Amino acid sequence: MNMLLASAPATTSAANLYIPLIFVFVLATFIGLDVIRNVSRLLHTPLMSLTNAISAVVIVGAILVAGPEVSGDHPLWITVLGLVAICAASINIVSGFLITNRMLKMFKSRETEKKP
Repeated sequence: MNMLLASAPATTSAANLYIPLIFVFVLATFIGLDVIRNVSRLLHTPLMSLTNAISAVVIVGAILVAGPEVSGDHPLWITVLGLVAICAASINIVSGFLITNRMLKMFKSRETEKKP
Protein backbone atom coordinates (compact mmCIF):
# COMPACT_ATOMS: atom_id res chain seq x y z
CA MET A 1 0.00 0.00 0.00
CA ASN A 2 2.92 2.31 0.69
CA MET A 3 3.97 1.92 -2.93
CA LEU A 4 0.57 3.20 -4.03
CA LEU A 5 0.90 6.26 -1.85
CA ALA A 6 4.46 6.90 -3.00
CA SER A 7 3.61 6.61 -6.68
CA ALA A 8 0.42 8.67 -6.47
CA PRO A 9 0.55 12.29 -7.57
CA ALA A 10 0.63 14.88 -4.82
CA THR A 11 -2.84 16.13 -5.78
CA THR A 12 -4.44 12.72 -5.22
CA SER A 13 -5.85 12.36 -1.73
CA ALA A 14 -5.72 9.13 0.24
CA ALA A 15 -9.53 8.89 0.07
CA ASN A 16 -9.41 8.65 -3.72
CA LEU A 17 -7.09 5.66 -3.42
CA TYR A 18 -9.63 3.75 -1.31
CA ILE A 19 -12.59 4.25 -3.66
CA PRO A 20 -11.64 1.31 -5.98
CA LEU A 21 -11.06 -0.91 -2.94
CA ILE A 22 -14.48 -0.04 -1.51
CA PHE A 23 -16.06 -0.70 -4.91
CA VAL A 24 -14.48 -4.17 -5.08
CA PHE A 25 -15.62 -4.92 -1.51
CA VAL A 26 -19.23 -3.92 -2.22
CA LEU A 27 -19.27 -5.84 -5.51
CA ALA A 28 -17.84 -8.96 -3.83
CA THR A 29 -20.45 -8.68 -1.08
CA PHE A 30 -23.37 -8.64 -3.52
CA ILE A 31 -21.93 -11.45 -5.64
CA GLY A 32 -21.25 -13.54 -2.52
CA LEU A 33 -24.79 -13.06 -1.23
CA ASP A 34 -26.23 -14.05 -4.61
CA VAL A 35 -24.08 -17.19 -4.77
CA ILE A 36 -24.96 -18.24 -1.21
CA ARG A 37 -28.70 -17.76 -1.79
CA ASN A 38 -28.66 -20.02 -4.85
CA VAL A 39 -26.91 -22.98 -3.19
CA SER A 40 -29.07 -26.09 -2.89
CA ARG A 41 -29.62 -27.60 0.54
CA LEU A 42 -27.53 -30.68 -0.31
CA LEU A 43 -24.44 -28.55 -0.81
CA HIS A 44 -24.52 -26.65 2.47
CA THR A 45 -22.18 -29.08 4.27
CA PRO A 46 -19.39 -28.84 1.65
CA LEU A 47 -19.94 -25.09 1.49
CA MET A 48 -19.55 -24.85 5.27
CA SER A 49 -16.26 -26.73 5.03
CA LEU A 50 -15.05 -24.31 2.39
CA THR A 51 -16.07 -21.39 4.56
CA ASN A 52 -14.05 -22.86 7.42
CA ALA A 53 -10.99 -23.03 5.17
CA ILE A 54 -11.43 -19.40 4.13
CA SER A 55 -11.79 -18.38 7.77
CA ALA A 56 -8.54 -20.18 8.56
CA VAL A 57 -6.79 -18.07 5.92
CA VAL A 58 -8.35 -14.96 7.47
CA ILE A 59 -6.97 -15.96 10.87
CA VAL A 60 -3.46 -16.36 9.48
CA GLY A 61 -3.62 -12.94 7.82
CA ALA A 62 -5.07 -11.31 10.92
CA ILE A 63 -2.35 -12.82 13.11
CA LEU A 64 0.25 -11.37 10.78
CA VAL A 65 -1.38 -7.94 11.05
CA ALA A 66 -2.03 -8.02 14.79
CA GLY A 67 1.22 -9.76 15.70
CA PRO A 68 3.91 -8.03 17.73
CA GLU A 69 6.50 -8.06 14.92
CA VAL A 70 4.35 -6.02 12.57
CA SER A 71 2.18 -4.02 14.96
CA GLY A 72 4.89 -1.40 15.46
CA ASP A 73 4.49 -0.35 11.83
CA HIS A 74 0.71 0.09 11.99
CA PRO A 75 -1.53 2.39 13.97
CA LEU A 76 -3.30 0.92 16.97
CA TRP A 77 -6.70 0.73 15.23
CA ILE A 78 -5.30 -1.66 12.59
CA THR A 79 -4.04 -3.97 15.32
CA VAL A 80 -7.45 -3.82 17.01
CA LEU A 81 -9.18 -4.67 13.72
CA GLY A 82 -6.80 -7.60 13.32
CA LEU A 83 -7.77 -8.88 16.76
CA VAL A 84 -11.47 -8.47 15.93
CA ALA A 85 -10.91 -10.43 12.70
CA ILE A 86 -9.20 -13.21 14.67
CA CYS A 87 -12.15 -13.44 17.09
CA ALA A 88 -14.80 -13.35 14.36
CA ALA A 89 -13.04 -15.95 12.20
CA SER A 90 -12.48 -18.21 15.23
CA ILE A 91 -16.18 -18.08 16.09
CA ASN A 92 -17.02 -18.81 12.46
CA ILE A 93 -14.72 -21.84 12.36
CA VAL A 94 -15.98 -23.35 15.63
CA SER A 95 -19.62 -22.75 14.68
CA GLY A 96 -19.03 -24.19 11.23
CA PHE A 97 -17.56 -27.39 12.64
CA LEU A 98 -20.42 -27.75 15.11
CA ILE A 99 -23.06 -27.24 12.42
CA THR A 100 -21.28 -29.57 9.99
CA ASN A 101 -21.04 -32.26 12.66
CA ARG A 102 -24.73 -31.89 13.45
CA MET A 103 -25.68 -32.11 9.77
CA LEU A 104 -23.53 -35.20 9.23
CA LYS A 105 -25.20 -36.89 12.22
CA MET A 106 -28.55 -36.39 10.49
CA PHE A 107 -27.39 -38.55 7.57
CA LYS A 108 -26.45 -41.53 9.76
CA SER A 109 -29.00 -44.29 9.83
CA ARG A 110 -30.75 -44.98 13.08
CA GLU A 111 -29.61 -48.61 13.05
CA THR A 112 -25.94 -47.67 13.26
CA GLU A 113 -26.66 -45.38 16.22
CA LYS A 114 -28.33 -48.22 18.18
CA LYS A 115 -25.38 -50.61 17.76
CA PRO A 116 -22.76 -50.26 20.53
